[in-house]
Amino acid sequence: MKILSSETKNLLDKLYNLRGEDSVILKQMNKEREEAIETQERTKNEKEVLLKEIERLTNEESLLAEQGNKLVDVLSNINREDFAFVLDQLKIDFDPEIINAKVSKLLPETIDKVVNHNKSAQEKLDSVEKEMNNAITKVEELGIRKDEAISNQAKLNKYINLALNGNINITRDEIVTLLEKFAFDENEQREAAKLLMFPEDALYDYDAKVNNHEIENSVSEKNETKDSIIDEIVLVDDDADIKYDTLEEVKDAETSEEPTDLIDSQVVAEAKEQDAYAGESAKATFERIIKEAGLDITQFSEKAVTKLLENYAEDVLKQNVAIIKEKNINPDVLYENYELLYDKELNEKITKLLEIGKEPSDIGLVPSVLTKYDLNGLTNTINVLQISGLDPKKVPLMAY
Repeated sequence: MKILSSETKNLLDKLYNLRGEDSVILKQMNKEREEAIETQERTKNEKEVLLKEIERLTNEESLLAEQGNKLVDVLSNINREDFAFVLDQLKIDFDPEIINAKVSKLLPETIDKVVNHNKSAQEKLDSVEKEMNNAITKVEELGIRKDEAISNQAKLNKYINLALNGNINITRDEIVTLLEKFAFDENEQREAAKLLMFPEDALYDYDAKVNNHEIENSVSEKNETKDSIIDEIVLVDDDADIKYDTLEEVKDAETSEEPTDLIDSQVVAEAKEQDAYAGESAKATFERIIKEAGLDITQFSEKAVTKLLENYAEDVLKQNVAIIKEKNINPDVLYENYELLYDKELNEKITKLLEIGKEPSDIGLVPSVLTKYDLNGLTNTINVLQISGLDPKKVPLMAY
C-alpha cells in the first residue's frame, strides 16, 4: 500500500486544478474581467448623468448672469415716487432701491454656488472618466493575460501527459520556468518538477484516482463526506487487496504496523465529526440544516428546493439566515426570495441599504431589491440617484 502525504496531494491538487476550465487562475481572470466590465458600464452611466448635470448648471449660470444684470438695470431706472400714489392705494410694498440692493447682494453669491457645483461635477466627471478608462484598459489587458494563461495551461497539460506516458523529455529548468508563471513558490516548483520527472512516485496513482472520479480536483472544494476524505488520503496499489471502507477501519489501521504519521490528523478529525451524518443523502442533510436554521422546508416551492439544492452551501445558508435575523428582517422573506440563502453578498447589500438610511422594515417589505441586484449593481443604482440630486433614503425601494 502506498501512502500519499497531504503535502503531495495538495500540490497535485493544485497542478491538476490548473489543467482545466476550473483553474483558479482562469476563474480569477474571468472574475476580474466581469468586475471591470461592470465598472465600465457603471461609469458610463455615471458619465452620462454628470454630463447632463454639467450642462444644466452651465445654463443656470448663464441665465442667472444674463437675467440678473437685466433686472438690476431695470430696477435702477425705476423711481418709486413716479408710482407712489397707485402703490399706496393698492397697498403694494414695492421699493426698487431695496429690491435692487438685495438682488445685487444675492446674485453673485447664487452664481458662485452654481459655479462651485459645476466645478465639483466636472471634478467628479474627470474621476469617473479615469475610472472608466482604467476599466477599459484592464479588460484589454486581461484578454492578453488570459491568452497567455491558456497557452501556459496547454504547455502544462503537455508536460503532464508526457510524464504519464513515461516519455517526458522536458528539462527540470523548463518545468520550473513554467511553474513559476503559475505563481508556484520555489519549494513547490522543485517538488512538482520531481513529481513530473519521476511519475512513479505519486503521479500515476493520483491520476488513476482522478480518472476514476475518486479524487476531487478543485482546490476550493474541501467539504467532502467521510468516505471521500478517506479515499483521498489513502492511495491503494492496483494489485493490492487492502481497502478502507469505514472510519472504524481507518482507526484500526492507526494501530497496525503500517506507517500512519503521514495521515493528516485534521482530516481524520473532520471525518469523525461527520460520522454521525455519514449516511445522509444530500437532500436529507439540506432538510436538516434548514430545520436547524429555524425555517420550514414545506414553505419553499418545489422550484425553490431544487435551486437551493443546486446552489447548496451549508456555511453560506447558516450565515445568511443569521444575518437576516441579526438585521431584524422577518425571516419569512426567505421563502419567496430563496436566492438570498446562497447569496454571498447578502450582508454587504443589506449593510449598504442600512447605511443610506433604509430601515429593516423597508427591506422586509421589498426584499426583491436584494435579489434584483448584485453588490456592484446596487451601489451603482444608489450612486446614480445621488448624482441626480436625489436622496436614496427618501426614494422608495419599489423604485430602485
